Amino acid sequence: MPRPRKRFGQHFLVDQQALEFIAELAATNRGEAAVVEIGPGRGALTRPLLGHLDRLVAIEIDRDLVAHLREDLADPRLHLVEADVLDVDFGQLATDEGVERLVIAGNLPYNISAPVMFKLREHADLVDRAVLTLQKEVADRLISSPGSRQYSLVTVLLAQCAQVEIHRYLPRGAFHPVPKVESAILEIRFEPDRVPVADLALFERIVRSAFSQRRKMLRNSLQSLTPLLQEAGVSLEEVCSQAQVDLTLRAENLSVENYATLTRIIDAAR
Repeated sequence: MPRPRKRFGQHFLVDQQALEFIAELAATNRGEAAVVEIGPGRGALTRPLLGHLDRLVAIEIDRDLVAHLREDLADPRLHLVEADVLDVDFGQLATDEGVERLVIAGNLPYNISAPVMFKLREHADLVDRAVLTLQKEVADRLISSPGSRQYSLVTVLLAQCAQVEIHRYLPRGAFHPVPKVESAILEIRFEPDRVPVADLALFERIVRSAFSQRRKMLRNSLQSLTPLLQEAGVSLEEVCSQAQVDLTLRAENLSVENYATLTRIIDAAR
């Protein structure tokens, strides 16, 4: 059996109760959505998923694990894709599966957690839900509130289009090899217009600008928006005054709605 590879950040979930819980949650009320497993590894989650599904797509980057799964899980219901999930075209995948929505499941390697979150956000109109295990620190960050130390760029960007719920925490011993941190099982339910934003690219630009220097006041961290504001004929002070945003605050003090308001005002000025 292939060994875990450090370069892929592999820590296989081996807790059977947790695996069954994830499988049941991913398969619940999925309607016409296809279930896609990210990083099936040795198939520990794949097996219980197949126990609930008529069809499963699994994306694995490790060619040795792909070969192992093809031999060990020769199931016609399993469509195994050898690829980096960050390179997979979710839209094309949905088309190939004949569905309009996807449900994502998986035990995410720690080193791709943030990139996967950004990818899911980009496909919020396509992904119905995601049931994932993540590093506890990352999971806590996703449900954090404005003003907290955990509140971050990914918190804001994901909260604009989704609701996140942590279902349970997992001890280090639930994985092999045993990681240095605890993990969590969480569910992300996507709602593209949860906080309406007319221009998502502008929204992301503003949020990224604010968090690029998160320890500085907005008066300084938002200076990268100056060329954009000059083109629109407005100043940062005017925009923030209209949005009722105090420039002496920091990025972590603003709610998702605050960022959406800033986006609307700047977009209108343009």
